[in-house]
Amino acid sequence: MASKLKQLTSKACQVSEFVAKHGNAYYKQVMEQNKQYVQDPPTIEKCNLLAKQLFYTRLASIPGRTEAFWKELEQVKSLWKNRQELKVEDAGIAALFGLECFAWFCAGEIAGRGFTITGYYV
Repeated sequence: MASKLKQLTSKACQVSEFVAKHGNAYYKQVMEQNKQYVQDPPTIEKCNLLAKQLFYTRLASIPGRTEAFWKELEQVKSLWKNRQELKVEDAGIAALFGLECFAWFCAGEIAGRGFTITGYYV
């Protein structure tokens, strides 16, 4: 266990040295590549305006998303009505989708408990 800790410490030191040497250059490169997204001047008022624009734009997209949801629900209902004609592949895909949803739920529960399996902090 002590050797693993020593390796981890050594690796962490190497990473911090790398970031110290190359972090500034990486920052400048990223900012140069994405300068079209930077607002000038970078004021609090501009940030508040952008936050409001994002919020209300997302709010305006709700009717379109609800319409897509209802269309999808109608497709599922029609599949359920004609389930005798359902292919094994389609049933397998639906089962895998359900399993994936359940797995994401479990992962979310574990993350919500602080990444512990039992729910108790160690």
